[in-house]
Amino acid sequence: MKKPVKQTKKSADFGLTPLADRLIVKDIKNNEKKTDSGIYIPDTVKEDRGAKRGTIVAIGEGRTEKGNLIPMKVKQGDTILYQWGDPFTYEGEEYTIVKEGEVIAIIK
Repeated sequence: MKKPVKQTKKSADFGLTPLADRLIVKDIKNNEKKTDSGIYIPDTVKEDRGAKRGTIVAIGEGRTEKGNLIPMKVKQGDTILYQWGDPFTYEGEEYTIVKEGEVIAIIK
């Protein structure tokens, strides 16, 4: 059974609209201190170099190629895995701005 997705603000309601093929993502934090196999992760290991998981809260209109607008393949509210992005804080909340090309997968 799927968990209900928390309603996100529309791009216009969010207050920021990313340009071109950029997304604003709210990270889904995994605060587990123990792996599935029972190994405890110390607090000194802060950086996760693997894929990150997040929910898209705002999207740009897409990229332009040879004068044609290529729309985004993802939509607001999608949960995604992404490789890299630039973190920032807006109205006290932490977000990441990600280019569509950095999205690895859409989680269904």
